[in-house]
Amino acid sequence: MFHENALLFLIILPFLGAILAAMQHENARNTEAWLSAGITLSAFVIAIMLYPYVEDGGVIRREIEWMPELGMNFSLRMDGFAWMFTMLISGIGLLVVIYARYYMSPQDPVPRFYAFLLCFMGAMQGVVISGNLILISVFWELTSIFSFLLIGYWHHNAAAREGARMALIITGAGGLLLLFGMVLIGYIVGSYDLDVVLASGNTIRSSNMYVPALLFVLAGALTKSAQFPFHFWLPNAMAAPTPVSAYLHSATMVKAGVFLLARFWPVLAGTDQWFYIVGFAGMASLAVGAYFAIFQQDIKGLLAYSTISHLGLIVTLLSLSSPLAAVAAIFHMMNHATFKASLFMAAGIIDHESGTRDMRKLSGLFSALPITATLAMVASAAMAGVPLLNGFLSKEMFFAETIVEHRDSWFDTATPYIATLASAFAVTYSIRFIHAVFFGPKAEDLPREPHEPPHWMRLPIELLVLACLLVGVIPGFTIGPYLHTAVVSVLGARTPEYSLAVWHGFNLPLIMSALAFVAGILLYLALRYYLATSPEDPPGLRWLKGQRIFDRVLVTVSWRWARWIEANFGTRRLQPQLRILVGTALVVGAWPLFDSGFLSESVRLQKVDPILAVLWAVGISCAVGAAWQAKYHRFAALVLIGGAGLVTCITFVWFSAPDLAVTQLVVEIVTTVLILLGLRWLPKRLEEVDSSSRIAARLRRNRDFFLAIISGVAMGIVSFAIMTSAPADSVGEYFLQNAYSGGGGTNVVNVILVDFRGFDTLGEITVLGIVALTVFALLRRFRPAADSVGLPEQQRIQNAYDDAQQDRELGETAHDFMRVPSVIMNWMFPIIIVLAAFLFMRGHDLPGGGFAAGVTMAIGFLLQYLAGGTRWVEDRLRILPVRWIAFGILTAMMTGVGSWLFGYPFLTTFFRYINIPYIGDMPLASALLFDLGVLLLVVGATVLILIAIAHQSIRSHRARAIKTEAEERV
Repeated sequence: MFHENALLFLIILPFLGAILAAMQHENARNTEAWLSAGITLSAFVIAIMLYPYVEDGGVIRREIEWMPELGMNFSLRMDGFAWMFTMLISGIGLLVVIYARYYMSPQDPVPRFYAFLLCFMGAMQGVVISGNLILISVFWELTSIFSFLLIGYWHHNAAAREGARMALIITGAGGLLLLFGMVLIGYIVGSYDLDVVLASGNTIRSSNMYVPALLFVLAGALTKSAQFPFHFWLPNAMAAPTPVSAYLHSATMVKAGVFLLARFWPVLAGTDQWFYIVGFAGMASLAVGAYFAIFQQDIKGLLAYSTISHLGLIVTLLSLSSPLAAVAAIFHMMNHATFKASLFMAAGIIDHESGTRDMRKLSGLFSALPITATLAMVASAAMAGVPLLNGFLSKEMFFAETIVEHRDSWFDTATPYIATLASAFAVTYSIRFIHAVFFGPKAEDLPREPHEPPHWMRLPIELLVLACLLVGVIPGFTIGPYLHTAVVSVLGARTPEYSLAVWHGFNLPLIMSALAFVAGILLYLALRYYLATSPEDPPGLRWLKGQRIFDRVLVTVSWRWARWIEANFGTRRLQPQLRILVGTALVVGAWPLFDSGFLSESVRLQKVDPILAVLWAVGISCAVGAAWQAKYHRFAALVLIGGAGLVTCITFVWFSAPDLAVTQLVVEIVTTVLILLGLRWLPKRLEEVDSSSRIAARLRRNRDFFLAIISGVAMGIVSFAIMTSAPADSVGEYFLQNAYSGGGGTNVVNVILVDFRGFDTLGEITVLGIVALTVFALLRRFRPAADSVGLPEQQRIQNAYDDAQQDRELGETAHDFMRVPSVIMNWMFPIIIVLAAFLFMRGHDLPGGGFAAGVTMAIGFLLQYLAGGTRWVEDRLRILPVRWIAFGILTAMMTGVGSWLFGYPFLTTFFRYINIPYIGDMPLASALLFDLGVLLLVVGATVLILIAIAHQSIRSHRARAIKTEAEERV
């Protein structure tokens, strides 16, 4: 069981470490580094221990049931290919953590950096070992989110913000399309399980939905790996700290795209569509990326475009649908990770020690950084494909595959020529990096005097460069068995014979390499002086520069399309927008119902009790009156809304739904009071000054009024039709029969909420927490109009009344009498808390539950604020509603996770009766803890909104005081 549970640890460890890292002090650099290094080292050791289980085609699986009926389980799967990436993610992650300890400034908030980095590691780890298509998509989007946070880590830098935004837009949109592709593949196969999908290649390729599924999957993979035409986001991501760039380019993020292509190679490759789409993207990225890299002046910009090119090489190999090409692609993924990580770290040392990455300013650094320069030269030689280094071996395999005819087409014929040209460009930009930075006259006027960094900062580069050398000299011994393990897991029975020998004799691939070296050297000599002073835009292809493409797209969308939509459909008033929304929903909803004849067949008149009819007439009148009075008298409208809510509550009681009635009643109380407190801050209604304006306003209100009536009546008819046409054996009968036996409770409504549909409730309370946080944030930024800052009219009248009474003989008694309601509200607090506890404890069997109890408890806090005021309450009671929200969500989620520990699906309920002395048998269900989470979140969300409104009053009081003080000074 160790190997199965180890997969869980590989996912959990990084996220757990991120939580611990985020809790450290801002200046705890050593603690953060030790903690993060311990987490990554543990993951690396676990991966090493798992190798015997994946060797020779072995697969480790760990599945936790989530939604087994829908085929969506938390399934983890590791084979040799996933193991290879796990080693890269954890091994290079460990080196990046060590490097970052010395790279990051003491002024940087390192807890945030390490927390994001570990979360990024966990998300990427989830991508490679997920065994379910939907789970892959979830972790895929998490990598986009955490890369956005890491790229924008220095958010005070405009370039970092822009690069992070661009990366999120491109990769996030691609991830959404990937989800569509995963859903289509799951539909074609009939399962989302990765093992089933990988065994269904013929079924997928022969399906009519193969092409759309392929396009969606390729959109996700190519955007993530920054392949043409989505290549432009990656160079702009170089605003991230260099440790992030090293990790993002070598083992995570951009490698996720090529990982996905290789993972689905057995089921998607082999068709003309795959060959032409993937091949074009790969060849274009290979050539364009290499060409752009030559003209970059920023070292990280050069390395970024070289990454695009090398990933294009991998994509091109995967497009050929040849098993040998797939072997070369997997091999180059490993090689590229080592030399690219070491190069980015070397670039970071140059920047860290000299204060700049601009190659026009750097020169002759070899004397100051001899060891770093030597390491960078070896890594650059590996990137250029120099013999006796790892990059040479996979490049030779690439050349060998390009000269094989895979398709009878001009594109296949052009492949070896484009490959040779791109390889020549690679030699050029590699030579340029080394020669421009480390040789030539010593640079002057650098921001800092360069010198060798601490040994521990250089150690990760030394280890990576050593790997480049060992793999290049003795590949069969160092990397051969592990490469074979990764290849077998992807190709299975199609694994070909291949050789990792350093020397294959004089052959065509070797001639292509020699031509590329000679052409690359000559090209650098020709461009040397031009590059020393040129701008970064490459001549001839400036229109392909990524920033321009992205900006043009955004301008087109935001300034043309969006402006046209805003000009024709937008308005500063809320009513026209609601009118369009409600009218569209009315038409779209009514059309299919009338077209199918559903309403004419389902609506049947029922006998209605006259008392209930009168009650509904009162409620309808209140609702209509509230809509009519909303423009004239807001307080009257609020009272009428309360009347409609009360009628709804009585209706629930009438139809024997006391649980719904209790919930409706307490919600009605809270919402009425909160709206009443917020009425003061609404802007005053502007009266029309002339008769034409008054007529137009009256027509507009009548139109909105009748639209609301039609929409409400239509919704009522549909609801009535659904209820009256429901079959006798409806879903309600199922819940009535199984509530006690399946959920351990007799309150069917509560059992449905916390057991049968607990996952829905978890989503709903999460949304409620998000809404509360959003409202709080908006109200903190809200500044009322000047005419709302003064005291409300009622409060001014009350203050004047109090002052007049105090001047009379019995004034003090009268003043104390006015305080009686406040005292009563204070006394009610413990009673309301007890009532909330009562509703909570009985909720599983009798009307009540976590939601009703939470709202009831919130009413207790609400009364305290009304009775004593904001300062009086907060001086005596620390509520901390945000923590209530957090603990509520965590409690509800951990209740679901707890069921996994006993081998049951997420949120499976356990219940039994326990005997309590002197009390007797008492039902105890795990759903009680879930309901507790609901209670905590509801209290936190409601009180958070209350505090936001209350603090708005404090701010307005301060504004009044400042204004009064200024007037007195004048």
